[in-house]
Amino acid sequence: VQLVESGGGLVQAGGSLRLSCAASGSIFSINAMGWYRQAPGKQRELVARITNGGTTGYADSVKGRFTISRDNAKDTVYLQMNSLKPEDTAVYYCNAQVIITNYDYWGQGTQVTVSS
Repeated sequence: VQLVESGGGLVQAGGSLRLSCAASGSIFSINAMGWYRQAPGKQRELVARITNGGTTGYADSVKGRFTISRDNAKDTVYLQMNSLKPEDTAVYYCNAQVIITNYDYWGQGTQVTVSS
C-alpha cells in the first residue's frame, strides 16, 4: 500500500484547508484509514479515522471543525479542516490500517501551518 498526501499549506486562523490522501497498491486489504498529526516536540496523535463501513471517529480537539470522508472510486480519503486554530499547526500524516497483517502504512506527511 502506498499513500500520497497533498493539500497542506499556510492559512490564517479561522481559515480552511482540505487534505487528500490517495492510496494505491493492495487497497483491498485496507480496513480503515485515518489522519494523524505531529507538532514539534509532541507525540503523533490521531485526528480522524474512517472505516470501510464508513464509521468515523474524531479527536475531541477537532470535533465539529474537521470532517473525514472517502471517495472509493478514486481510492482517496479527505480531511476537510474548518475554523483552523494555531494549535492545529503540525505535520499531518495519512494512515492505512491492515488488520490481517497487523500493519500500518504511512504517507510522507504534509505540513499545515495556521498563523494567528
